[in-house]
Formats: sequence, C-alpha cells, structure tokens
Amino acid sequence: MEKVGVYCRLSDEDRYKKNKNDDSESIANQKSMLLKYALEQDWEIVDIYSDDDYSGAGTYRPDFERMIKDCESGRINIVLCKTQSRFSRDMEVIEKYLHNKFVEWGVRFVSIVDNADTDNEANKKSRQINGLVNEWYLEDLSNNVKKSLKNKREDGLYMGSFAPYGYLKDPNDKHKLIIDENVAYVVREIFEKYKEGIGYHRICASLNERNILCPSLYKKSIGSNFVCCNFNYKTTGIWTSDTIAKMLQNEVYIGNLIQGKRTNISYKNHKSKKVPKSEWCRTENAHEPIIDKETWYLVQKRLGKHEKPMSNGKIHILSQKVYCEECGRIFMRNQCNITCAGGKVEKRAYLQCKGNKKYHTCDNNRSIRLELLEEYVLNAINELLKKCNEALLKSDLEKELNKENNQDIIITNLNKEKANLEKKINESKLYFKNLYQDKMKGVISEEDFQMLREEYTKDVEGYQTRLEEIENELGETESRKQNSKDIESILKKYKNIKELNKIIVDEFIEKIYIGKLNKETNTREIRLEWNLDL
Repeated sequence: MEKVGVYCRLSDEDRYKKNKNDDSESIANQKSMLLKYALEQDWEIVDIYSDDDYSGAGTYRPDFERMIKDCESGRINIVLCKTQSRFSRDMEVIEKYLHNKFVEWGVRFVSIVDNADTDNEANKKSRQINGLVNEWYLEDLSNNVKKSLKNKREDGLYMGSFAPYGYLKDPNDKHKLIIDENVAYVVREIFEKYKEGIGYHRICASLNERNILCPSLYKKSIGSNFVCCNFNYKTTGIWTSDTIAKMLQNEVYIGNLIQGKRTNISYKNHKSKKVPKSEWCRTENAHEPIIDKETWYLVQKRLGKHEKPMSNGKIHILSQKVYCEECGRIFMRNQCNITCAGGKVEKRAYLQCKGNKKYHTCDNNRSIRLELLEEYVLNAINELLKKCNEALLKSDLEKELNKENNQDIIITNLNKEKANLEKKINESKLYFKNLYQDKMKGVISEEDFQMLREEYTKDVEGYQTRLEEIENELGETESRKQNSKDIESILKKYKNIKELNKIIVDEFIEKIYIGKLNKETNTREIRLEWNLDL
C-alpha cells in the first residue's frame, strides 16, 4: 500500500476561524477533499501536514519542512495536495523537489484539481507552466502590494508598525500621528538643549539620571508589541548618543513624513535593502509638529559640524567658527593654568591654529585668548545692530525676497524634471515586462532580447543617476532658501546684546578668521563672515 502525506496550506487567516488556534474553514475543506481522494485510491494516510497563514513564497513553513524530512526518510512516498500552488508558488522550490529531490527519494507528487502527477511524464511541461504562472502571480501580487503601500505613503498616511517616540497612532485613524503629550516635552528638551550647545552625552546623562524611559522601554510601558532584537539593558535600556542623534535628524518632529527608505530585496527574499533617496516618499506637514522650524534649522546646522564638547559636556560658543586667515585650518581650543598676581592659579582657554599646533605647516603661531575673542565678537554684533538703519533694512528685505522667488522657480523646475523622469522609469519598466513576455512567447529571439535589455538598463541607470542629482540639487536649494535669514525679525529680536550664547553666535556668525600677529604693532586682523547677507 502507498504511504501518503496530505499537505494543506492557506495564506491568509480565514474570517470564519473561531480563534487563532483553530484550523480555518478553507484548510478543513482541503483536508476533507484530500482524505476522501486518498481513501478512494486505497492509500495509507501516514500524516496530515497543515500550514495555515503561511505564504506559498515563504522561505520557512513548519509543517512543510516536517513533510520534506519525512519524504527524505522514506516515511511517505506520496505527497497529496489540492493544487500545485498549495505545495509552493516558487518555481525554484517546484524544480528542486518535484523534478529533482522527489525523483531521487522515490516520492510521487499528486495534486487533485490541476491534475499534476510526477508519475505522468507527459504533464511535466504543464507542471512547469503552472509553476511559472504561480510565480508570476506572486510577483504581480508583490508589485501590487508595494504599489498600494507607495500610494498610501504618497497620500501622507503613516505606514510604520509603531509610532515614533513623541507620537501615538490616532485611535480613530491608525495611519495618522498625534502628539503624545506624556513624552513630547522630552523631545522638546532634547532639541532645545542641543540647540543651546549641550552635547549628546550630557543630554543622555540628564535623561538617565531622572529615570526617563528611553524610547524602546517607553513603548513597552504603554502596552506596545514593540520588540527590540538582542535587548541589552546597558545599551538598549538607557538613553544613548545614537538615539539622540537619530531623533535630532528625524523630520517627523517638524510634521514631515519620510517613508520608504528600505524595501525587501524581492518577493522571495525578505532581507531589506536601502532605497535610493530619489525614491523616498516625502510628505510635508502631514501631522502636528513638536518642534518649530527655527529650532530645527539651528539644530541641523550644528549637526554637520562635528562639534566636540568640553569636559563639562557643553560646546563652547565659538566652536567650529574660528579659522586661520593664513592656512584656512580651524583654530583648536586649549586650556592652560595661569598664575595670576598674588599666586592665584586660574584656568584660561586659548585658541590656536591647527596647522601650526598639530601639523607645523603654518606660521600663524600665536594663540588668542577665547574670552577676549568672545568680547570682540559681542562688540562687533552690537555695532552691526547699531548701524542697520531702516533704509538698509528695506533694501536687504527686497534682496532676500527676490532671492527666495528665484529659489522657488528652481525648485519648481527641478520637481517637474523629477516627475518626468519618474514617468519615464515607470514606462521603461512596463516596456521591459512586455519585452520579457514577448521573449517567453517566442516573438523575439534571445539575442534580440539581450540587446534590448542592455539598452533598457542603460536608459534606466541614466534616469536614476539624474534623479539622484536632482535630489541633491533640491536639497541644496531648499537649504539655501531656508538659510536666507529673515533679517527684519533678527534685528527686531536683538537690540543690544549683553552676553553671547551659542544660539546668538550661530544666528549672526558664519566664520571668524584670525590673522597673523603683527610683531611691530602687536595687533592682528580679525575678520567676521556674517550669516546675514548684509
């Protein structure tokens, strides 16, 4: 008597299941049909294998793996399914087992509905065609799902599994984000402290000392099913610099959604890969922001400067601002103990050219006292505020307005070109799909297909390269537009500054250039490069 293993599979959980552990009605129907057929053939039913809620393209199915082991061991010599697609929709799996391993192990495959039978050599081609059709079905299904997700992202719907820290999913619409007031103050505090010149480590220390839950633990505390792989309390259970850095760069906090940064390699390989920046889905003003645009701009400007905190965890207010007029290298900060009158020892901070101090390639060898330089900068800013009369202000405002209008035109033209290129890429993909179908039908030869494929690949690569260039140009133009300061608001905000801080310096000063000391006059030139386009 033949020893048969009955295999059933269903991809989606059936709506009629009483609970998650019950077999779905469709699985039950498959079992009934297959058991009846096996009894009619007078086959011995050795075991029933059932994979409910598993895709036919899945790389792992528990009962499928168990059945394959039983085939290899000789426990069963017939695999019985409703259709070939229940066994697998993956053409590689079909070829591997039905036409290779099963032949080697002496196992016969039978499916009832589509009459697949590996004992019948005549229907091998039909089995292979069915395998191709099933594979195309999976590919089309995958593409449809990706397209649906992309459309939802482009519509400004949040498609993440979990809301970012500081937000919750709207209970009335799971694709919308609302502010979580329980922790929004933490987000604001992080941005404000960093804007004021406080470094990552000091921010982390402050949060950890107050026992404020880090994002992963907070999600767990509110009942989220969030799972953090390789959880380690020393790194995952506390606030870390990486967590702060990622938050400070996340546009979600100014109301923007940037989605689709990663995707699966293919419908058969679920490992993820990076998506080109040009293909990300960006939606501005998708939800209520936690951080205002001015704070965001100042933070982003600081992030690219790699400022190193002092021993107290703060960034000194002229960090990454002071450069050598002679060699162009940055001035390094050093601290020395100075013995004052009466024998009292004080710590004083000095700045010195890195080209001279570290590389010994610059003759600008005299340091400058940081405290005196800060005083010079403070006086220069106040002098600037004093000189800016209304006539000059009006002229600058008109200049800024014209500049912004020109940048808007550039952005509009770049977006038009981007849309046109994306349209061409979609048309090329459709063309290639039709080309492949023509090759399969024998309409064109393999040689013609390969030649046309090379042309297609070259065109698409060119489109993708230009898209990346456009994304970079858009980013630079947006940055220039944002960097065009509102001079009127700045001048109104500051009348006479009594003390400098990091925010004021970043707002007014782009760079400070220190010249070489003139030994005869014992003076040196200090040149300020303003952020304001005056």
